[in-house]
Amino acid sequence: AQRTSANNRANPLANMPRHAQQFAGDPNGDEKARTAFETSRRNFLALIFCLMVGTAALPHILMRYYTTPSVKQARESVTWSLFFIFLLYFTAPALAVLVKYEVFNVLVGTPFDKLPAWVASWNKVDPALLSVVDVNKDGIFQLAEMTIGGDIIVLATPEIGGLPYVISGMVAAGGLAAALSTADGLLLTMANALSHDLYYKMIDPNAPAARRVLISKILLLIVALLAAYVAYQVHVSKNADILFLVAAAFSFAAASFFPALVLGIFWKRATAAGACAGMIAGLGISFYYMSMTHPLFRGWFDVTSPIELWWGILPISAGLFGVPVGFAVIILVSLVTPAPKKEIQELVDH
Repeated sequence: AQRTSANNRANPLANMPRHAQQFAGDPNGDEKARTAFETSRRNFLALIFCLMVGTAALPHILMRYYTTPSVKQARESVTWSLFFIFLLYFTAPALAVLVKYEVFNVLVGTPFDKLPAWVASWNKVDPALLSVVDVNKDGIFQLAEMTIGGDIIVLATPEIGGLPYVISGMVAAGGLAAALSTADGLLLTMANALSHDLYYKMIDPNAPAARRVLISKILLLIVALLAAYVAYQVHVSKNADILFLVAAAFSFAAASFFPALVLGIFWKRATAAGACAGMIAGLGISFYYMSMTHPLFRGWFDVTSPIELWWGILPISAGLFGVPVGFAVIILVSLVTPAPKKEIQELVDH
């Protein structure tokens, strides 16, 4: 890891693509440059696909529409949610560009003894997130002499732009509120699915309401503790960042839920067995690919075989393989199982 970091520092722009360059490599360069360009562009499109279909299948967002009192307001709710999701996706890259511009034009060329105070303060928080080393001992800061983690970009942006530290606190408070709101929705979704769809529908259909509520609360606590344990293991391993974990959630949602949602709404021949098999298959192939190619999962499962990327797709976009597998399995299983009841097919037509 240290050798890789040193090699990156020795390359122009710390081994990053040029600022106005869309993808790594060069479509008009040698074979290596053309391969890098095609792989970079392929991964960009794969990530966009996973984010797009994953957003459409996020369960904690879908359940919010149940609270609307009418069909008209449900449609309005979908419109507003898509608008704000668009703002989030559209402005996040702009934020990264602004930070890079500020670093290029303000920090680069500054003497080390005159660097802004936020550099030292964030370095004290965690040197792994931000570190500055005078590699060539000339006393002048250069881009390759800085390592900054992607996880602190949002929090550090106000100070990078010259705003007071209190703005960073407000950003952190807003991020924490958003995280708690999202976590609350996810926990409720999982607990309700386990208590109602699994326990009440399949295990004990005669369970009284009080028992179902108690089971739901117990499952909520178990899921929360399990999530905390996974988060702790990720923090200890140091092999994954927030960006990967968030995108992985979108890949899993896309691979498991999106095919079942689309075929369940638009294909009246889809069956419950097909939907279950498709969700398991899509999730399974995505999880398998991540387990074989990402250091975090490889460490958890003691995978020692060489990393082999399928068509050069990074593990963050594993949903690209899970979605078509999910569609195929749902169609095949639905065709070999009994068709749904007539009233269910009429509901789909309606």
